[in-house]
Amino acid sequence: MAANRKVEIRYLTSIKNGMAEFYTPQASDETMLVQVAAGAIDDLFVHHFQTDQLLVVRGSFVLVVLCDRQYQYILLSEYRPAVVTIPPNVPHAAINLSAQPCVMVNAVLRHGAPYPKDYQPRRHPFPYDLEAARNAIANLELPLIA
Repeated sequence: MAANRKVEIRYLTSIKNGMAEFYTPQASDETMLVQVAAGAIDDLFVHHFQTDQLLVVRGSFVLVVLCDRQYQYILLSEYRPAVVTIPPNVPHAAINLSAQPCVMVNAVLRHGAPYPKDYQPRRHPFPYDLEAARNAIANLELPLIA
């Protein structure tokens, strides 16, 4: 059986109770709080024995996924809560072109012992299309406060 190597995006719905909104947490083996620095353009990472489940809680960033020798650019933002699932062996990186850091939760699913090379950045095989990343950010619709 072949592993599913497709990145999935699931937009979250919430339950409102007064002024609070409740979102369903992700099941995980380990939960990390991750900050992507303002202006960051990361190298690629590939995790062999873990699935990342990312949810932005403050700010926004562009997730870059390398698939079939092409980059895909996925905007993640606090303004449209979504969990992005990145299965093992999928090269991915973060681009944060804003002046503010982005904070996210990574609900990691482990499929074996942590592999030291999983956390060493890899050079990208060809340059990122920063214009595509800017276009993803430009399409972000901010909510209006009534």
